[in-house]
Amino acid sequence: MSLYKQSFDHKELLLNKIMSQEKDYDPRVNMLIRPLHTPGYHTTLTSDVYPLVHPTHPSLLYAVGLLNSEDPENVQRASDIIQSVLALQDRDPERDTYGIWPWFYEESLIQMDPPDWNWADFCGKELVLAALLHGPLFTEDLREQIQQGISCACDAIIKRDMGPHYTNISIMGAFVTLIAGELYGRQDYVDYALQRLEKLKQYTEGLRTFQEFNSPHYSVIAIIELSKLVTYSSNSRAKEIAIDLLDIGWRMVADHYHPISQQWAGPHSRSYSTLLTNKIKSFLQIATDNRLYFFSGADLEYDTEWYGSGFQCPEKYLDLFMSEDTRVLEQPYYRNEDTGLVKWAKTIITPQYTIGIFKNEIMWNQTRGMVAYFENNGSATYLQMRCLHDGYDYCSGVLSASEDEGHLLLGVRFLTNGGDTHPGLDRIDGSIEASDLRIRLEFGGCLDGVNVTTKESKAEVEIDGIPLRMDNVYAAFDVMSDVDGKEHRGWDWEVTVQEHYVGLDLVIYTGERKIIDFNELNRAAFLFSLAIGEVVEKLPDISVTEEAGHVTASVVTSHLDRLSHEVSIALKPNAIHPV
Repeated sequence: MSLYKQSFDHKELLLNKIMSQEKDYDPRVNMLIRPLHTPGYHTTLTSDVYPLVHPTHPSLLYAVGLLNSEDPENVQRASDIIQSVLALQDRDPERDTYGIWPWFYEESLIQMDPPDWNWADFCGKELVLAALLHGPLFTEDLREQIQQGISCACDAIIKRDMGPHYTNISIMGAFVTLIAGELYGRQDYVDYALQRLEKLKQYTEGLRTFQEFNSPHYSVIAIIELSKLVTYSSNSRAKEIAIDLLDIGWRMVADHYHPISQQWAGPHSRSYSTLLTNKIKSFLQIATDNRLYFFSGADLEYDTEWYGSGFQCPEKYLDLFMSEDTRVLEQPYYRNEDTGLVKWAKTIITPQYTIGIFKNEIMWNQTRGMVAYFENNGSATYLQMRCLHDGYDYCSGVLSASEDEGHLLLGVRFLTNGGDTHPGLDRIDGSIEASDLRIRLEFGGCLDGVNVTTKESKAEVEIDGIPLRMDNVYAAFDVMSDVDGKEHRGWDWEVTVQEHYVGLDLVIYTGERKIIDFNELNRAAFLFSLAIGEVVEKLPDISVTEEAGHVTASVVTSHLDRLSHEVSIALKPNAIHPV
């Protein structure tokens, strides 16, 4: 049964969604056909060769939506889709890819680089719901194929045994194995699922937050999957754990909503869009029963994944979504019990803007380690700190940040064995080839009323009357050369204007493609001062010191020489331990 009373007509929203997907169905393959869209890893397909592809998980999701419509005419199409996708699963237990699916019909698991083991979880959860809710509608042969596919997916999930640090996959794998175990009488699957949920609860209990911290995309997934656990499982302990984790998830979401800009305040451990997508806005509108209002009913971007899950924000957190009070949230989101390493996040919410920072985190394209949102004439403007290698976010750049009363100190340093485009899939071996490497302060969203002026190492910005100032307080990257072979000695800001953003860029290198060997650099570090709002009129004094292989920027208050805040980063690029 559902956790909360629902006032939206989910059946009508589902039927509208299914109708909108009709045009995407390809009867030749019995799957959806969509424009190729990838994050830049796992798949080797490119849009110039494969402009259109047939995706596996979205096709299964469409099939479950067709079944949930309860229209008998949709059963055959749903069955055809499920059969087509099942045929793409690896059923050979001798192979590493046993139990998983490729992303696309056009690309086999062998062709992927590397295959995505998460697809056992993503595709598996659609199959278990199809079998649980609609099994009698299938032919006996298809029921047996579905059971075999689910069993192979469960075996893959158990073999991989993903830990509780990977929040959404930890939850998803528990859902697949638990429901499969209950459905098919597999106590081993049930036992595994409960063990997995207990680990996640214990892991989450200490910090009372998810390690996929404050992720707009994955917090929604976690909430939906936990809601499904409560709705569809018959196991009382699984429900108890899921309800507790749902409370953690909803509190995190409500704490970070900024009603003035209508954005999800940072920092974000994982995000695919700096501004809220229409789908996430629709989720929030439905979950808060229209207290957050973005769209009329016909314009809601409904996800068939949500149907029947029973998701709803608890009543006790609804007021937080509407609060315009100034508040500061500071909390650890990761703790390594072996090393003692603790990672911290800080969020500042004011009536005019919100700032979110991680105190020390890689600059992955899914990470928003310093992101701010401003209300701008009824719309939102965002500000994000990025490090770009040939135009793509560089994982081996590390951002350190601190904040005090609207003033930020920001530091960027470099790793010698981190990732390039992804933290783990393409680790660098000390060096990269590059034709461009830069640090960018990016402004996007509503650009009306955004004015940027630069003068040497200083930049001044105004966003609908709110002043900002960015100063370069320290810059070292040994000796770099531009395309003409001249030494790059100036570290001034450059403005890059594009249709959807304005970049305030500190160019480290641009020119002919060359090798940048971070092992050979003795100094590669940058420190910045960013002031937002009233503090611009009275900038604090900043001292910069080099000592013991580190460079430190500090702000000292005038009262008893008390340290206000500081950032200290390593001068020489260093290695991180494998993860």
